[in-house]
Amino acid sequence: MNAPATDTAPVARGPRAWLGQVLLYGLFAAAIGTFSQWPPYHHLGPDDALVKVSFSRVGRPVGDCRTLSAEELAARPPNMRTPTVCPRERSAVVVEVDIDGAPRLRRTAQPGGVARDGASAVYERLVVPAGARRIAVRLSDDQRARERPWTREGTVTLAAGQVLVVDFDAEQGGITFR
Repeated sequence: MNAPATDTAPVARGPRAWLGQVLLYGLFAAAIGTFSQWPPYHHLGPDDALVKVSFSRVGRPVGDCRTLSAEELAARPPNMRTPTVCPRERSAVVVEVDIDGAPRLRRTAQPGGVARDGASAVYERLVVPAGARRIAVRLSDDQRARERPWTREGTVTLAAGQVLVVDFDAEQGGITFR
């Protein structure tokens, strides 16, 4: 059986095909150029500033470690006879931000991980008017404590378009303003 012959010669493009291709590429480039400049994007208003609350913190364990009795140790397999048992689960991190005496953020960040033993992450953007602002931040990483062990208050002057980052760094004393 003979296979039918196929014509594999390249198709010659005429001037109309080339002109059409150049026109389409030109329209595509014009559209990209137009939308890269228009409409203008402003992430803040002309008289606004931004306060970003951004941190990751591992909370305290939800309970205390306890010492196992002799009977409890004997009931365990030999490779699991650790004299103390500590809970893996961590406390949720609670953060509160007041700006000029008004509450602006109340957030409870749950710990990550299957066993809820990972870090709690917080990221919030708060748009505020530019100028002098009184900021109070309270943070708790222990669900057993009633008060917020980490606090920071201060007056900051924010220029229009300025970004203030509220972070947590235990080595620098806790809550920081940058």
